[in-house]
Amino acid sequence: MLFIIDELIDKIKETKNPTVLGLDPRYEIIPECIKEKYGKDLEGYAKASTEFCKKLIDETYDIIPAVKLQLAYFEMLGPSGLQAFNEIGKYAKEKKMIVMADAKRGDIGSTSQAYSNGFLGRTSIDEIEEKVYDVDFMTLNPYMGTDCVKPFIDDCKKYNKGVFILVKTSNKSSGELQDLKLESGQKVYERVASLVEGWGEELRGKYGYSSVSAVVGATYPEQLREIRKMAPHTYFLIPGYGAQGGKAEDIALGFDENGLGGIVNASRSLMGAYKLDMWKDKYTQNEFAKATRAEAIRMRDELNLAIEKK
Repeated sequence: MLFIIDELIDKIKETKNPTVLGLDPRYEIIPECIKEKYGKDLEGYAKASTEFCKKLIDETYDIIPAVKLQLAYFEMLGPSGLQAFNEIGKYAKEKKMIVMADAKRGDIGSTSQAYSNGFLGRTSIDEIEEKVYDVDFMTLNPYMGTDCVKPFIDDCKKYNKGVFILVKTSNKSSGELQDLKLESGQKVYERVASLVEGWGEELRGKYGYSSVSAVVGATYPEQLREIRKMAPHTYFLIPGYGAQGGKAEDIALGFDENGLGGIVNASRSLMGAYKLDMWKDKYTQNEFAKATRAEAIRMRDELNLAIEKK
């Protein structure tokens, strides 16, 4: 059986690019040439977000293996935002990209099952069973323990889906909880990493990695190195590159000797590449997607060089 993590790794190898295009369509990052087409209300913002994200996908689907849609930027727009989320996800899948929903869900078992039905499984009403959002992976918050994670993992097995579980996040205050020491001597993030490694045991694919994977931030390189050693079968979604300060040589610590083990997210630096000093004089605002492609190639090459030198 080809697990979804195998499909992701195959796409990474095919494109020679361990990156994911983060789609967090903040209003201020969408170019005026798109915003001016639509009304200045929630529906107009949703339509602008849809066009913006589709154009980025059109320009990068052949060089980037995956997209990650940050659900918050769609949910805040109400029904039209969720429609945009669904439409963009389907569009990316049509382009043969792996689609991730950055939802960070996790609740008591029955509520987690409902979340999982919507994103990974099926929603059943009487004898009717329907797929709601067609995504390949979603992010989870494991704070409530095994019973909050189990429904998602069960649906990963049933529908060949994957999850990325928060282990060590890239934000500045993550250590307030994640770095606390337990009575065992382990830190909280180390305990979560060991749980994730165990939860994914039955979903390990041909590369030795599991579809039950982890979010480990690029802004804490020593922890990234440490978690790679203690969770050898756990693939990493690595945020924090670019705008948050994560460097390629630090990110390389999360990869194995075969150059696998992680996929690096960039959102603002890719979506807003047309605003970056290195590209803003070369590309006009109307060429924003070409600037994103140029930055994606630069990022790919920088990461690959760092991983090779590791």
